[in-house]
Formats: sequence, structure tokens, C-alpha cells
Amino acid sequence: MTISPFSAGLRCRCPRCGRGKLFQGLLTVAPVCSECGLDLKKEDSGDAAAVFVIFLLGAAVVPLAILVETLFTPPEWVHLAIWPPVIIAGTLALLRPFKATAIALQYRHRSL
Repeated sequence: MTISPFSAGLRCRCPRCGRGKLFQGLLTVAPVCSECGLDLKKEDSGDAAAVFVIFLLGAAVVPLAILVETLFTPPEWVHLAIWPPVIIAGTLALLRPFKATAIALQYRHRSL
């Protein structure tokens, strides 16, 4: 049975068995899968996850900020109060699954 890299990535699980946790901490890849023993020491997504998160959040937040500015014309402090927390929360929510998916795709296609 082949594990989908997207399924394993979105659940942050081992790319081989789909059961073991991929991360040890926030973004540190575990050295070995606790379920199947896959050596994960050399697995790394590089900057791929960060780049995709930047593109996705930028494509979502910039039009929303423009829309809020156009419709409500709030003072600048309102923008400073709204958008940094949105960006930080979005980054924290998306970075782990994107990094896990990049690792699972690299494992699947043996590009490491």
C-alpha cells in the first residue's frame, strides 16, 4: 500500500508508513520514525515550505488588506492591529503541513 504524500504531509506523518510523527517539536524533523524506523535525519524541505507559505499568505492577505482599506478607510493603526496577527497565525498554521508535504514528496520521488 502506497501512502499519499499529500495525506502524510497534511497529517505531518512519516512519508513511508503514514503513522509515525514526522516532527519533534515545532519544525524539527524527528531523527527516526517511531513506527517503521525510517531514517529521517537527512530529510529536509529546504526553503520550499516557507516560499509556498509566503506566496499563499501574500496572495490572501494583500487583497484583503486592500479591500478593508477601500471599504472602511481605517486609520493605519487598525491595519497594524489586524494583519500581523493574521500573518503570524497563518504562518504557524501552514508551515508544518507544507514542510511535511515537501518532505513526503521528496521521499516519494527519491530526490534526496
